[in-house]
Amino acid sequence: MRHLFTLAVHSAWNRRTTLGLTVVAIALSVALLLGVERIRQDARESFAQSVSGTDLVVGARTSPIQLMLYAVFRIGEATNNVRWQSFQAIAARPEVAWAIPLSLGDSHLGFPVLGTDASYFRNFRYGRAEPLQFAGGVPFEGVFETVLGAEVAERLGYRLGDKITLNHGMGDVGLAGHTDKPFTVVGVFKRTGTPVDRTVHVSLPAIEAIHLDWQGGAPVPGLSIAPQHVTKFNLAPKEVTAVLVGLKNRADVFRVQRAVNQYREEPLLAVLPGVALDELWRIVGVIERTLLAVSAMVVTVGLAGLVAVVLAGLNERRRELAILRSVGARPRDIFVLLATEGLFVTLLGVACGIALLAAAAALLSPWAQTHYGLVLHARLVSASELQWVAAVVCTGLLAALIPAYRAGRLSLADGLTPRL
Repeated sequence: MRHLFTLAVHSAWNRRTTLGLTVVAIALSVALLLGVERIRQDARESFAQSVSGTDLVVGARTSPIQLMLYAVFRIGEATNNVRWQSFQAIAARPEVAWAIPLSLGDSHLGFPVLGTDASYFRNFRYGRAEPLQFAGGVPFEGVFETVLGAEVAERLGYRLGDKITLNHGMGDVGLAGHTDKPFTVVGVFKRTGTPVDRTVHVSLPAIEAIHLDWQGGAPVPGLSIAPQHVTKFNLAPKEVTAVLVGLKNRADVFRVQRAVNQYREEPLLAVLPGVALDELWRIVGVIERTLLAVSAMVVTVGLAGLVAVVLAGLNERRRELAILRSVGARPRDIFVLLATEGLFVTLLGVACGIALLAAAAALLSPWAQTHYGLVLHARLVSASELQWVAAVVCTGLLAALIPAYRAGRLSLADGLTPRL
């Protein structure tokens, strides 16, 4: 058996150009298959770790998925806001341990601006209940102070003490700029791999201050309130976009959820983050299965190419195989020889595909995290991916049995008799 393996390696090396192209095809198809599976897993993990320890997300009545998207992931916009009195009523409930107000709607060079208060720094958790940590600086205290996410500071090159201005509205440019009220960078968070990295954080009074001389989403003509004069006005927030709620006892979550959903002062919605994310994955599950099916078909095409290459080379190798028969090789030895050769090519293609995917993940991970907040883990093969690798190897072995069976049936006379 050992000499057959050595012979298979030498035979494959003699046809290295043709089989090399087959190895490349298998490697690319395996990288695509595992890449789709890995992106699916990492995307779910990144979304699930964006908020931790939050029992309820509260906002204006809408779909649970939409509420999660704009409140946690800064995707989309709210259909309506929550009155400040409603937030205070929720925070005052005896079951509530803490409540974090979130005010969205402004931006800075395409990055969302989040208005919040000190409870955000104390109680917000991500990943495995990890608190927010500062790479430098301190939380905001003054009205026109801001704390930047790691990605905002890195991409825009901001440092502590720099001045920035906010834009009214979301988008790369925004509707109009609050250029008369600049903010000072007083802190920068450490990277979290969550939407926090792509967020500009300011205080709730700051959100009120920059809109004192605005009405209906536009500046009031002829009215301009200087930054040093804003403290003379009432900067108490009038409404917020959403609320993150943590409970003293998680057993009370359904009672508090029902109370919020039945709140009489205004229509509100309270959702459990895990339930809403499960609903989101059910919606995108069809797309995931479609991508996996396409990847599986690509792998099948690559393995079919292996069968075609080996079958096409059989006619050229008949004399070689006949000589092996003449020196004592049995039909099953010929069968094992070609099956081993096909398995060797499949294993080499799978190994190259795994290495290619690991290299691509290492190179693209910073870009994916910067642009999409997706953390791609540079690893070889995870436990869940082993089943796909095993399936590809087994399928490759079965594919190699087709030409191996045909070669095993070639007779000695058929190989040595010249064809006219």
